[in-house]
Amino acid sequence: MGHDHAHVAASLGARHRGRLWVALALAATVMLVEAIASWFTGSLALLSDAAHLAGDTLGIAMALAAIVAVRRSNGKPRRTFGLYRLEVLAALANTVLLFGVAGFVVVQAVRRFEDPPEVDSLPMLAVACLALAANVTSLMLLRSGAAESINVRGAYFEVLGDALSSLGVIAAAAVIWFTGWYYADSLIAVAVGLFILPRAARLGRDALRILLQHAPRGVSVGEVEEALGALNGVNQVHDLHVWTLTSGMDVATVHLALDSGAEPAAVLGDARRTLAKRFGIAHATVQIEPESPDQACDIPHW
Repeated sequence: MGHDHAHVAASLGARHRGRLWVALALAATVMLVEAIASWFTGSLALLSDAAHLAGDTLGIAMALAAIVAVRRSNGKPRRTFGLYRLEVLAALANTVLLFGVAGFVVVQAVRRFEDPPEVDSLPMLAVACLALAANVTSLMLLRSGAAESINVRGAYFEVLGDALSSLGVIAAAAVIWFTGWYYADSLIAVAVGLFILPRAARLGRDALRILLQHAPRGVSVGEVEEALGALNGVNQVHDLHVWTLTSGMDVATVHLALDSGAEPAAVLGDARRTLAKRFGIAHATVQIEPESPDQACDIPHW
């Protein structure tokens, strides 16, 4: 039996821990500024955006908490895989949060249609521009991490949604400033809510695929089985399982029954290299079984 262990010291999300802290500080600061500004200007749009930023702040904080927990879990004897799945759970929680924020925005928008408030549009415009600048900065910080970690991706989508929300507030403030048409706030809020929902659904779907141990995207289990079966000395491939532990960490287990006279060590090395180089599966457990069925390991097949 061979085990090819490629554990990393920290998850992919941990590479971007410093950037997440900066994004958290920006989100919390702008949230407070918008909340205070909404009080003085009477702008429900700013208050809604501040609530959206509160969701961003909580989402980023959860992402950081998961990364810290993963780092502190290394070396615990009962946590043989660490706590990598916490990142996926945090992403799933962020999905619920995104749905909640989107629902809040839409409900508030509908209420504003009934009685649009008068607001001081100039301070509203200034604060919304400040929020947009902070959001763009956070997006630039988190962009590379979003491509690697589902956890960072959750935070990225939240900031992206708030950046669009800030653009909407800017547009609404401009319309109010030039025309006095207060319904602009409600229209923009509905558009932002509809933008968030499909992205939240995609993030949740990705998290559930990992939690349900589906095969990684881009990896065909049939192709993996065919490639292993084509190796010299392999007679049969069975009990093949491929899944994702967390973003960027795919795992596989497989049993290989050998031909007569095959060299187990050579087959094991070929199998490891095939899984790592061709399919990107660096952590694999390969069970080598001898030719004779009587000598094969007597365990249930899945």
